[in-house]
Amino acid sequence: MTEAALSPSTAERLLEAAIFAAREPVPLRTLATLLPDGADLDATIEAVRARYQGAGVELIAIGQGLMFRTAPDLAGALRKIIEAPRRLPRVALETLAIIAYHQPVTRTEIETIRGASLSQNTLDALLQADLVAPRGHKDVPGRPTLWGTTPHFLAAYGLRDLRDLPKRSDLLIEPDPPKPVEPPAILDPADQAARATSD
Repeated sequence: MTEAALSPSTAERLLEAAIFAAREPVPLRTLATLLPDGADLDATIEAVRARYQGAGVELIAIGQGLMFRTAPDLAGALRKIIEAPRRLPRVALETLAIIAYHQPVTRTEIETIRGASLSQNTLDALLQADLVAPRGHKDVPGRPTLWGTTPHFLAAYGLRDLRDLPKRSDLLIEPDPPKPVEPPAILDPADQAARATSD
């Protein structure tokens, strides 16, 4: 095989450079406009993906775009040198899960599902992390804001789209069935009297 056959094409190099330089998934439309005329986007993506097969990073689809991610088997080793992002509080994770599964959803609907009020700090934490964003207003009196997840949410959780979320039924933990309780032995009055005198 010649060196020319082994070296990546201009289209592959452009695609690789664009994805490497971006902080967020690069939309396929953007990549298509970047490639030289006549280049096949799907074939170029597959060539780059194949080249990184088994490497320290891999090319993955997130939403309607592509990005490089650390190979899953190396993630644990990298935790020693890469500072993990600050974890969201439990209430923020609960709120994020409700928004992800019920979007678009209003604040009142979130509170009803959670069974507790939603503080502005919790919503601000999700907004600051770019995990949720306003998605318009509900057509009811007061026109409350509708909330939904962002493309960054998909990237943060490694999802191609919302259909990749686990099914809600898979998340429910079935409690162990209750163990049958033995009814107390019923003694007739003569047995009770005999026991009482023997004690």
